[in-house]
Amino acid sequence: QVQLVESGGGLVQAGGSLRLSCAASGRTFSSYSMGWFRQAPGKEREFVGTVTVTQSGGGTMYADSVKGRFTISRDSAKNMVYLQMNNLKPEDTAVYYCAAGGPGYRSRPNAYDYWGQGTQVTVSS
Repeated sequence: QVQLVESGGGLVQAGGSLRLSCAASGRTFSSYSMGWFRQAPGKEREFVGTVTVTQSGGGTMYADSVKGRFTISRDSAKNMVYLQMNNLKPEDTAVYYCAAGGPGYRSRPNAYDYWGQGTQVTVSS
C-alpha cells in the first residue's frame, strides 16, 4: 500500500516556475515507478511524465507537451518525487496528480495503482 500527498501548487505568471512535491508512504516506495498526470476542467487526465524503475535501472519519460520544460526527480531516501516546471504556459493550468505504479515506462492512468489527491496549478497570461 502506498499513500501519496502532493504539494507545491499555486498561481504563477506565464514564463514562471513551480516545483511540485509528492510525499509517499510505504516501505516499497523504491520499487514503484512514479508518474505525474494533470487534468484540466472538461478534459481527460493527461500524462505529464514518469520516473521509472526497470531491470536496467530506470529513467524518465515525458509528454511531448512538457519535454524540455519539466523535470521529474525522486529521492528514495526521503520517499519523495518532484516535478520541476519551468517556462510555464497558460495551457499548463490543471490539477496535477502524483501516481505510483509497477516497474516500466507507463503513460496510461490505468497503469497506476495509487493516486494522490492532486494540487492545483494555475498559470496566468
